[in-house]
Amino acid sequence: MTDCFDPQQRSRNMSRIRSHGNYSTELRFIKLMRQYKISGWRRKSPLIGRPDFVFTKQKVAVFIDGDFWHGNPKKFRLPKSNCDYWEQKIAGNRTRDKTVNKTLRFEGWRVLRIWESSLKDEEAVIARLQMLL
Repeated sequence: MTDCFDPQQRSRNMSRIRSHGNYSTELRFIKLMRQYKISGWRRKSPLIGRPDFVFTKQKVAVFIDGDFWHGNPKKFRLPKSNCDYWEQKIAGNRTRDKTVNKTLRFEGWRVLRIWESSLKDEEAVIARLQMLL
């Protein structure tokens, strides 16, 4: 299917779309931490990779990764159109995630990555977090 916009118009349209982040998953995680009385976390950290949550005293960085955008092996399905683009995009995201993990660990941080779909198993997620804290 061809695009009905020329490249400049498409670029202008796409540049006006603003991300809302993984807001709903972050809210679910906040609700879980409050339910289990886990405190000491902060958001909007300037650390490399911009973790979703940071426990500065314990030096723990928590990322809530979307199943699609970070290529969850159990949940990810490649779109049928523009396959080459999406393969490169997801592979790039995975590579960046590994680099961020290595960098943070080198700086003395412990990194916890939680899949969006795993938030359904609340007890397992909280157990992993409490183990690091």
